[in-house]
Amino acid sequence: KMDDDDDDIPQLSSHTLAALQEFCLEQQQREGMKTSQGFNQYSIGSIEEDWQLSQFWYSDETALCLAKEAVLAAGKGGRIACVSAPSVYQKLKEQDGEDFSVCILEYDRRFSVYGEEFIFYDYNHPLDLPENLLPHSFDIVIADPPYLSEECLEKTAETIKYLTKGKILLCTGAVMEEQAAKHLDVKMCKFIPKHSRNLANEFRCYVNYASGLD
Repeated sequence: KMDDDDDDIPQLSSHTLAALQEFCLEQQQREGMKTSQGFNQYSIGSIEEDWQLSQFWYSDETALCLAKEAVLAAGKGGRIACVSAPSVYQKLKEQDGEDFSVCILEYDRRFSVYGEEFIFYDYNHPLDLPENLLPHSFDIVIADPPYLSEECLEKTAETIKYLTKGKILLCTGAVMEEQAAKHLDVKMCKFIPKHSRNLANEFRCYVNYASGLD
C-alpha cells in the first residue's frame, strides 16, 4: 500500500529540476557577491527581480545605453527621473563624475535603500507625489510602466507629463505603440532593449525628441 502512495507523489522532470538547481546556484552566487568586499549597491541585480510586481531588469548593456542616452538628453546639470525603471537608475548612479541629478519613482520599497532619491510611486495614483517634486522640473523622464495595459500606460503618462519639461523616453511592449503615441505623442526607436531574462513580449523604446537610439 505504501508503494502505491509513493507513486502518487509528483516528480519533477529532469529539465525542471536542472532549471531549479541553476536558479538556486544563481541565488547563492548573488548572495556571495553581496557579502564580498567591493559590492556595489547600485549594480543591476543587487535587488532581486520580484515577478509578482512585474519586475524584469534590463541587461547591463541596455541599462547602460539608456543611461547614457538620458545623460545626453538631460544636458549638463540636468535632472533625470526614472519612473518604474530602477535598472536605469542603478546604471546612472554608476556614472561617476557626470554632471546630472537623478531620482527613482518606484512602488517597491526595497529601493528606499537609495535614500532621498527614492520616491514611493503607485501608478494607480499618478499625481500622488511629494510636494517638493515640482511640476515640469525634470529635463527627461525615463519610464517603464509595469504592465502592458492601456490603463497602466495612461496613468503612468499622467505622471510623466507632470514631471517632464518636455523630453520623454518610454520603454514598453511593441504592442503598445498606438497607445504610446496616443497618450504621450512618442515614436518607436530602432534601438531594441534587452532584459537579463528573456521576455515573451517584444520590448521597444519610444521617444518624443531627436535621440541617439535610432
